[in-house]
Amino acid sequence: MKKFLLGTVALVALGTASAVAADLPARTYTKAPVYAAPVYNWTGFYAGVHIGAAFGGDDSYATNNPGLTSNSRDASFLGGGQVGADYQFAPNWLVGIEGQISGMSNGDRTFTDGALIARDRSDWLASVTGRLGYTWGPGLIYAKGGVAFRDDNGLSANIPGVTDRKSTGYTVGGGLEYMFAPAWSAKVEYQYYNFDTTSAAFTDGTALSYKDDLHTVKVGLNYHFNWGGPVVAKY
Repeated sequence: MKKFLLGTVALVALGTASAVAADLPARTYTKAPVYAAPVYNWTGFYAGVHIGAAFGGDDSYATNNPGLTSNSRDASFLGGGQVGADYQFAPNWLVGIEGQISGMSNGDRTFTDGALIARDRSDWLASVTGRLGYTWGPGLIYAKGGVAFRDDNGLSANIPGVTDRKSTGYTVGGGLEYMFAPAWSAKVEYQYYNFDTTSAAFTDGTALSYKDDLHTVKVGLNYHFNWGGPVVAKY
């Protein structure tokens, strides 16, 4: 009789437990979070500003006037802006085009023998360049080259003369750019400008020629209009 009662109680308890378990909601399972690595895309248009310094290149000159001397060009401040467009491909390479203009201060070069005073002055520099770069995420290293322009001030002098001063030349350079925030990048850049040789002949008999080139170092800030955040690659 005891065994029968114990068996009955066990069956009732088992049935009750099964019924309660059937009423409980199904257990939910959550997947482990998927790792998402940002993939930066540099393709698109940008515009920005820059500041820096310009340094005279070759300070040598040739003249038939033994009394003619020249100053060595001091570093001059420059500042300006740039606009450009880039296309990223393959997948870490980049090609682009950029237009840039910079105003300059204190970029004079003076020649004098006491009577003759001739001054070469540049108020601005500009360039249109192509660039080729390699990018790794937010970083970009690039080389650039193209056509250079400057103001057509000529070589002014207190004695009449004929001057051949070119306002168009070539430029090459390179830099490093880093995307530090959504749509914003900072860069540091070296650029060399060459305007060939300037020559002049003055009515006092003085003939003069010199190489006309500049080295520049700039830091800049760009805003990228195509930016919508990094493309996300899931693994």
